[in-house]
Amino acid sequence: MTSSAAIAVEGVARSFGDVHAVRSADFEAAAGQVTALIGPNGSGQTTLLLMLATLLQPDSGTIRIAGHDPVADPRAVRRVMGWMPDVLGSWASLTVRGALETTGRLYELSAADARTRATELIELVGLEPLADQPARVLSRGQKQRLSLARALVHRPSVLLLDEPASGLDPAARVDLRLLVRRLAAEGCAVVVSSHVLAELDEMADTAVYLDQGATASAERVERSRATARDWRVRALDPSALAAALEAEGIPTSGTDHLGALVTVSGEAEAAAVLERLVRAGIAVSAFGPAVGDLEHTFLDLARGETNEQPDTDATGDAR
Repeated sequence: MTSSAAIAVEGVARSFGDVHAVRSADFEAAAGQVTALIGPNGSGQTTLLLMLATLLQPDSGTIRIAGHDPVADPRAVRRVMGWMPDVLGSWASLTVRGALETTGRLYELSAADARTRATELIELVGLEPLADQPARVLSRGQKQRLSLARALVHRPSVLLLDEPASGLDPAARVDLRLLVRRLAAEGCAVVVSSHVLAELDEMADTAVYLDQGATASAERVERSRATARDWRVRALDPSALAAALEAEGIPTSGTDHLGALVTVSGEAEAAAVLERLVRAGIAVSAFGPAVGDLEHTFLDLARGETNEQPDTDATGDAR
């Protein structure tokens, strides 16, 4: 682990009785980057985030947040970290503005600074029309915006987001993506857990993959990223496209309502396929991966084609 990482996790494990929620987590998250935390349901993302947020203690391993140990000094971690859980209860009787001002005061802002910061955040997350309404009238998506604003009250340098887009409408999802990228550009280390991989593809710089409570090694991830994948090609004349693909001997895996699917082993081969189709006179209107990088890698890891099971002891538990 490098000492400069905003988040450094090494050998972290956490169990609940006989349930091994996190078996072996190792990763780093850098300042100025968005790190996606990806895995199937039950793979330990939320448990890992709770440990990062100082709300659970690991059974073993070490965590450092901006150099601070969340077990030994949780207060120092909370000063630099913003935490947005999947569901954050709101003070139903407080207004949006009141909730943000109260949160600011909890983070030891002065009353004046808390009022100023609340106004800034209400504008930032687009809650101006509801600023003086009680939180109980907010929709699920609006509560998510308030939760994000509360996580940003103290201008954290590390931000943890668990399913932040849940309940947001399409326009709000775009706004969230732009805001997260802006925060990273300003130097914040952002970790985002979500099952909507297409969103993460547009947001994240790097990814950590969890499988049965263990982080996939860099070698596994790289092998999965490099496996062949489908690219989708669409043309103004679908019949001419189908004929050209057959005549050129370009392998396909089928068609869907959006176009023909061709299997390539990388961007260089994809570029060569496109060149051959254009030279054959096909008016190609769209050409790109059928799924994003994160989804492709996740699905390949899930299929177990490059699976590396963790070492086990005589009882079958991961060491």
